[in-house]
Amino acid sequence: MQKPPDSRSLADLVFEQADRYGSHPAVIAGDRVLSYAGLADRAARVAGALRARGIGRGDKVGLLVNNRAEWVEAFFGTMIAGATVAAFSTWSTPDELDWLIADAGVSLTIAVDRFADNDYAAYAATRPVPEIVLLSAFETLTSGPPVQPAPGMSAADTAISISTSGSSSRPKSVPLTHRGIIENGFNIGERQGYTPADRVLLSPPLFWSYGSANAMSAVLTHGATLVLQGKFEPGEAIALIEQHRCTALYTLPSITNAIISHASFSPERVRSLRTGVTIGAPQDILTAAQVLGATEICNVYGQTESYGNCAVTPHDWPLERRAACQGPPLPGVTVRIVNADGGVLPAGEEGLIEVQGYVMHGYTGASADQTAAVMTADGFFRTGDMGRLLEDGSVSFSGRISEMIKKGGINISPAEVEDVLMRHAGVALAGVVGVPDALQGELLAAFVVAKAGSIVSAEELAAHCRAVASRYKVPDFIEIRSELPVTVTGKLMRRELKAMAAGLRA
Repeated sequence: MQKPPDSRSLADLVFEQADRYGSHPAVIAGDRVLSYAGLADRAARVAGALRARGIGRGDKVGLLVNNRAEWVEAFFGTMIAGATVAAFSTWSTPDELDWLIADAGVSLTIAVDRFADNDYAAYAATRPVPEIVLLSAFETLTSGPPVQPAPGMSAADTAISISTSGSSSRPKSVPLTHRGIIENGFNIGERQGYTPADRVLLSPPLFWSYGSANAMSAVLTHGATLVLQGKFEPGEAIALIEQHRCTALYTLPSITNAIISHASFSPERVRSLRTGVTIGAPQDILTAAQVLGATEICNVYGQTESYGNCAVTPHDWPLERRAACQGPPLPGVTVRIVNADGGVLPAGEEGLIEVQGYVMHGYTGASADQTAAVMTADGFFRTGDMGRLLEDGSVSFSGRISEMIKKGGINISPAEVEDVLMRHAGVALAGVVGVPDALQGELLAAFVVAKAGSIVSAEELAAHCRAVASRYKVPDFIEIRSELPVTVTGKLMRRELKAMAAGLRA
């Protein structure tokens, strides 16, 4: 076990780790290698520039930057200045960005000039207030003298507000504290077995809790090295793992499958991988461990409101055990399962998942009025997920309440059926949704993408499902597609799948 840092504010943390690890690499991004000492110095200079603009405690700084060293420098610079970061997605349209900036109430935004098709330099030229500093002018924020952390900072202060999508038409703003990010992030790194020798590839974005509150904190609290990929591309991800001898990665099923299906993939090129985290069905965990080669990959459960993860399987558990559940709650976290009336259910019974401990205290901005609906009187967060607690206390996630399929009176998790399909050797990706049926309530519609070079048929897949799973997990409709609708972070877009399924049913 690593010694946890003493700091309980992220401003103090960056200096503590600089004293402890000095010239050891903290961040690798493109051709830049930023040491722990260098990160502290650059962040302190950003803090000085922010203070010169009158930004301090109570103020917010927007970050509209992809995975680059400047994101980390600006984040910790804002912490040292005493302000709060408002993390914005680099996929935001001008209309979305207008709303996010106004809702967060930022005093200044640091933005990448361009990301994909989004021209933020052009956007900045038409929005003089509040100020937008483009990365092409970022050095103006680092050219002045460094400063020390703002006085009076509290571990309970909000460090970052992260925008997260949900059932509402606009993103919810989730505030996360200094203490929670440090302590929960350290515990996530412990479950993965991190040491300063680890180099961790992060392709998912830092503006996501999976990237900032989870990966960045887990890595930097352990003195390890964060290897950033500006935008996921499987060939480049393979090259980064090989070049930097990455020992861990933060992945998703879509990322894993894209890497192992890429023409340049070979086990030899990624042989340095050992651990990391991923979400997904059991087959996704097995694929990440056995095909990608991260043999100690950890299965996780969580959401932005619980600092990215609230349950993680220990890396040294047997693989089959890691694939079968999402592990015990992290230290300081309590998970309970309740029925629709709020009654606590015993181990083994499926119900609604609620989390207490490292969870947000409430949404901010326009989404603040949604807090009462998701927080119980005794401080548990209503996740909106279904699952159960196993006899050993581990969390077993079933699916989102809104995604559950009810066929013939049986609640069916799409993830269960997707896992059955993914066990077929020729399947790269599967998406399952329910379609209305007059007799059984709903039927199962499955969409499948075959692996490169594989040919599969609906009849073959149905026979596979009948052979390896319960009857209720056999889809009523199966269609082979060249691709499935996914978000920019790789999640299946189930609303679009439902529209496809309605057409298939007709």
